[in-house]
Amino acid sequence: MKPALLPTIELGYGHGSIQFNYDSACFDILAPQVPPAQPLSDSEIGAALDAPIDSSPLEDLIAPGHTVLIVASDATRATGGAQIINLLVRRLIQNGIQPSDIAIIFATGIHRAVRPDEKIELLTPFIAQRIRTIDHDAYDLSHLVQLGAMEDGMPIEVNRALKDFSKIILTGAVGFHYFAGFSGGRKSICPGLTSAQTIEATHMLALDFERGGRRAGVGAGLLQGNAVNEACERIAAMVDPAFLVNAIVDERGRVEQVFAGHWRAAHRRACDVYSSSHTEQIRSKREVVIVSCGGSPYDINMIQAHKALDMAAEACVKGGAIILLAECRDGLGRADFLKWFDSPDSRALESRLRDSYEVNGQTAWALLTKTERFRVYLLSELGDDEVRRMRMVPVRSLGEALADVGQDARGYVIPRGAALLPVLN
Repeated sequence: MKPALLPTIELGYGHGSIQFNYDSACFDILAPQVPPAQPLSDSEIGAALDAPIDSSPLEDLIAPGHTVLIVASDATRATGGAQIINLLVRRLIQNGIQPSDIAIIFATGIHRAVRPDEKIELLTPFIAQRIRTIDHDAYDLSHLVQLGAMEDGMPIEVNRALKDFSKIILTGAVGFHYFAGFSGGRKSICPGLTSAQTIEATHMLALDFERGGRRAGVGAGLLQGNAVNEACERIAAMVDPAFLVNAIVDERGRVEQVFAGHWRAAHRRACDVYSSSHTEQIRSKREVVIVSCGGSPYDINMIQAHKALDMAAEACVKGGAIILLAECRDGLGRADFLKWFDSPDSRALESRLRDSYEVNGQTAWALLTKTERFRVYLLSELGDDEVRRMRMVPVRSLGEALADVGQDARGYVIPRGAALLPVLN
């Protein structure tokens, strides 16, 4: 009798995938509960634009004579932006807006600038060649203006273009974010188009320096009472965008659902829908979790890949093993990221952040809190020394990690780690 064939699953890794033959008696798959469907057509997205949430139609808000700034996500996000922005530009021109009165700004926050080839991919060649693009630089004071101040007096600084254009349209995709609650919406403004100083002031709200650790109310899927989200929403309200189009995308980054209308109301609706289909109730945590970020762009660098690790940690028992598949073709994400791992442990790093906060120091802190609770294996293109310095175990194959964990371990496989929140029931 032939041995039974094991089921196979493809786990995203960069622009390719890694095949995993797994024993279904040992591993359960955790994946978004989304029925198979074709990506939305232009006409279906257009129907959402025609029925905006808590807003007048786009054509009633923007008229000839207005200048329009469309806010786009950078290359670290899969948003369906090429299709959506193409439709928006065509609608604006049909409504009498001159192409010279339209510009697209990339909400990079403190990420690197968008490369010319990436602009073509993010916008389509037609749009990239005909509509002016603006690159945000969170460190360039000459392109920043002050809108107001935080509660502690820290100035709120945004890209000057947000004041130079008469109408702002936000685009992007909704997904879980490990301390802002969800991506999309107000995050296109803050941190997307704010100064490095303002980004630090809002991000540090994720930590409770008095009690230690993450602040109560801060976490994936949380908006109400989330200090980071509320600060970002206050800043977005100061800008007062005219319209928002946010998408929920499938595993290939194609538009699955779209939400258009008022920048806050449409975003909140998208978050509710996303949470209902991308949260997985689990009865118990397991001793091993195999997690893929979902491939590119979610595993473009270590700072982005950590988001999948954060979600996987919710399904793993303390002392268990997490095997993270993340190509990291752009490396760590910041040249100075490793300096934070000079701290002996997460408590020492938290103390260091209290005295001298930096955004990526908080990412390093979050990573250390996981390597202290779990044995984390990393399959990536990073150097072994880099991986070890981050307190993870470098491996060259999934089989190598599983051999070290033990073949009898029971666990979960999460093929889209950035898009699935396990919740213990």
